[in-house]
Amino acid sequence: MARRVVKKSVSKSARKTTSAKSAPKRTAPKAVDPAVMKAQTLVTSLQKDVQAQAKAVAAARKASVAAKNKAKKSGTAADKRSAKSATAALTKLSGSTKATRAKLADARSALAKAKTICAAKAVEEAAKAKIAAMQDKLAAKADADLAKAVKAFEAKWKKARAAANAKKVRAANKKLAARTKAASKKAAAKVAKVERKMAAKTKAATAPKRTTRKKAATRKPAVKKAPATSRKAAVKKPTARKAAVKKAPAKKPMAKKAGRARKAGRPPKAK
Repeated sequence: MARRVVKKSVSKSARKTTSAKSAPKRTAPKAVDPAVMKAQTLVTSLQKDVQAQAKAVAAARKASVAAKNKAKKSGTAADKRSAKSATAALTKLSGSTKATRAKLADARSALAKAKTICAAKAVEEAAKAKIAAMQDKLAAKADADLAKAVKAFEAKWKKARAAANAKKVRAANKKLAARTKAASKKAAAKVAKVERKMAAKTKAATAPKRTTRKKAATRKPAVKKAPATSRKAAVKKPTARKAAVKKAPAKKPMAKKAGRARKAGRPPKAK
């Protein structure tokens, strides 16, 4: 009995995932240096020439061997000439092949040199790109650090300035409070003085009025003119003083005379 082979069915989604995983990522082709490309083209061309010449040399060698064998067997002059010409052709092809191989060696050396120079340039360019990226990174970091330092300095400066301003405000507030207190005290004294004056005026206005008789009694009597005799007595007064000066030892009589002279000169008071 023949065995049946069971084929496992694979879903399309599984196939897609496997194909997607197995497919390698395509990278962008690197730029080839023109010198390297030129040297590579020359090497490829010379390799083709060498391969073609090698085939020609192999064919000429077979023909030369065949001509020599024929000339040995026949011994005729024509076969000998054919063998000789075949050998000459082989020698010529071998020389040209040798020259082409030398050119190929030189081309390969030039290609290696070009590749080395290109690799050095690539390394140099990569280093420059790395340095440029590093410079950009450091510049960005410097800007960030500068902004951070400026922010920190700004916060510190604002804090110091706020403390200084608060100190100034406290001093000014204290000074103005003292001035305000003094002004309030002065204003209160003035108000109290005005109130006392107003109270005195109010008391005087509300007090009962005195009678006209009392006013008449309180009025001072008019000063009457002294008579002529009193005036004369007043004129004579200096003479009495002179007499008193001359009589220095007797003090009491002089005092009495002076008192009499003064009494005579003054008008009598109204009782």
